[in-house]
Formats: sequence, C-alpha cells, structure tokens
Amino acid sequence: MPTVDDDLPSGLGPEEFSARIFGADGPRTDGGLELAPFRGVRFVPEVAGDLAAVTMPPYDLIDEAAAMRLLAGGGHNIVRLNLPRASGEGYDAAGRRLRRWLDEGALAIDPDPALYVYEAARAGTVLQRGLIGGLGLRAEAEGVVLPHENVFPGPVRDRLALMTAANANLEPIFLVYEGDGDAARIVDDTAAGAPLMEFDADDGLTHRLWRVTDPASHARVAADLRGKQALIADGHHRYATYRALQARHRAAGDGPGPWDAGLALLVDSTRYPPHLGAIHRVLPDLRPDDALDRARRVFRVTGFPAEDAAVEALAAADGPAFLLGGGDALHLLTEPDPEALSRSMPSGHSARWCALDTAVLDHLLIGGVWNLPENENAIEVVHDDASAAVARARRTGGTAVILNPLKVADVLAIAGQGERVPRKSTSFGPKPRTGLVLRLLDPEGNR
Repeated sequence: MPTVDDDLPSGLGPEEFSARIFGADGPRTDGGLELAPFRGVRFVPEVAGDLAAVTMPPYDLIDEAAAMRLLAGGGHNIVRLNLPRASGEGYDAAGRRLRRWLDEGALAIDPDPALYVYEAARAGTVLQRGLIGGLGLRAEAEGVVLPHENVFPGPVRDRLALMTAANANLEPIFLVYEGDGDAARIVDDTAAGAPLMEFDADDGLTHRLWRVTDPASHARVAADLRGKQALIADGHHRYATYRALQARHRAAGDGPGPWDAGLALLVDSTRYPPHLGAIHRVLPDLRPDDALDRARRVFRVTGFPAEDAAVEALAAADGPAFLLGGGDALHLLTEPDPEALSRSMPSGHSARWCALDTAVLDHLLIGGVWNLPENENAIEVVHDDASAAVARARRTGGTAVILNPLKVADVLAIAGQGERVPRKSTSFGPKPRTGLVLRLLDPEGNR
C-alpha cells in the first residue's frame, strides 16, 4: 500500500483521498485494538479558571458565533489553541500559547502514564462512559480501526498544520466497540470512586474524569482489547490527520514514537450505547422556492405550516425522506422516482448503501437535481438540531434539508463490508468534551 505524501496528496476526490490515507502503510502489529496509557496534560483550575469556562465542544461543532462566545468567556479557553484562526492567530501562535500555558502553570503534565475514564451524565443518568488513551493507528486493511465516512483533504490539512505546530493531540476522537469484558469492568469500577475533576457545562451535561495509573490495570485493558475492532464514531478527519502525521514521521526515518497513536475515547457500546443523530444540511446559495420547484420533478411533496408536525411526519416516513425549510413553510419530500434514483447512484455500492438517506440526498438531490458542488462553502452542516438548521437557512436566504438519523445497524454493516457511508452522515454522541485532557507528542510526555 502507498504511504501518504508529506504534503498530503492533492487533486483527489474524497473517496480516493480517503482510500489513500486510511489505507496507507504503517507499523504492523499483532496486538489488534490498542489503547495505551500516556501522561495527560490537564488544566489547573486555580490558574486557568473554571473548567466549564475553559473547555469546549469538539472543534467541528463550533461556528463563528460560538467561537466568539468562547473567546469572550475566558482567557484560557482551549478554543485559543484548537481554533486559533477564530482569534486571528495562526497555527504557530497556538503552539507557542500551549507551551506558555504549560510554563505559567495553567496546564500541567500528569506525573505518571495513565488511562483516563471519562463520563458524561445528565440529571444523574450516565449517557457516556469510556476510556481515553493513545489509540494505536492501523491501516484499514488490518480490520482493527474501521472508518465509516470519507474525508476531504482541506480539513485534514488544517488539523495537520495545527497538530504539527502544537506537537500535541488537542482533543480525543470517539470510537465504539463491543466488549462487555475486563476493560468495561475497570471503567465502571474506577467510576465508583471520587473523580479527578467534575463540572457542569453549558451543554447541559456533567463531565467527570478519573485516572487509572495501575500498570496491572493497563495490562488487563490491553489483554481485553486484543482481538477487538472499533468503529470511528466521530473524528474521521482527525484520525486521518493522525495517519498523515504518522506517515510524515515514517518518511523522515523517525522510527516508532508517540505519532504511532492518537488521542481517543473508546466506549463499550454494549454497556453505553451511543446516541446516533442526524446531520442536517444548510445550502445558503439555494433559494427555498427554487429548491422546492426542482425537487418536485422527482419527489412527492407535502407542505406543513408547523415545524413540529413536519418533523413528526419526517420521522414516520417510510423510505428516503427529507424536509425542506428556509421559507415560510416546510415541505416533506417522499417517494423518490425510482428511475431517477437508479440513474443517480454511483456504481460499485451495495443496495444497503444506495438506500441510505444521505446517499440519496448527495447524489439525487444535491448533485443531480440541484447541481451543487460538494464543498464546505456550498453545503453547511448542523448537528442534530432541526430548528437551528431552519433558522440558519432563513438568515441566509437559503435552504435547509432536515434528515432522519441513520440506523446504527446500517452503519456497522456498511463499515464491516469495507464501504463508507457518505460524508457527514452520522452524529454519534455524546461527544467527548475538548480540553479535559491533552496528549503531547513529545516522547518525554508519553512515558
């Protein structure tokens, strides 16, 4: 298999780029799924301030308005590291700021290597609990770490530039696996004790973190994970960045090092099943009336004056269905024309893949009927919140496309047979909070 070029391959579409970067060679091991302990970097509240004020949601959920609120809320908010352009700074400035915060004591390196137990709860109910560690990077062909979405070169270049300048993993990606074994028992046993940190954030969740430093527990986790495989639930572009950084070091002859792993949260889905939400689209340059007129050619259209009734009808729809918003009313699209649908689908995909709502949206509507380019400028995304998507479309004079969430069984089946669902098809959650623990790529920070 080819390695990833130092500057990343250019001129490739998302499918070819994803195949290149996920399939690139790497150090092969017989250990299977691996989550290694490391010396975590954490905020010191006495210096940095309230943890709720210095942490944030994952970077790709932060729009410009949210970034401005985070910048205004605290001088040490990790948005200044993770999205330096929001404050008008570059990647090198973010790297210098990280080192300055370490020197000032706003951030501190834990003394011993550890795995970290992370929990997100709402009103006393645990929604998410898993282990944070250094995920061993694997080529897709090894069948250990399974991507289920394609990635685009632009976001990978952005994260690679930042990761290189910071020499750190600034936020964990999120993976799920089926285990219910010794690792899961260690997670729950650890969470029965007093947490290392605990705070309520503005996302309505209580976030807690524990540290597992016992080498015997690390060995038990390693033994339990061996032979397992994990699905990337969230963070495909960051995992692709981990792989690109690994390839860069291999090309430089650096040998094994901390770049052979990436910061990740690993959740046992048999104990803590993830929530799978939809990712809605906002098309700012497509007028709602124009979108609707063209969609009528290939869909049955039903109008709804009220949003609640329209969303209920979408959820009850059988087969591919979408809700168009942005104008005065909302319109449900159902029953796509079979011939138009068949003509629009690319060859080489399974019947299950071709029936996905996001595949129908991308190829029949966005690429076919509406003839829009597939890029971040023409297509914006909103995770889970249908009302927010409709409101954003109305502000821009564009069109919102509200979707039903995919089924977990479909995502797993498609990933298991080597396919990937269309980009931005899934919103697994709850996503880990950014800023709870960071991972330095200095070898001294991983011993």
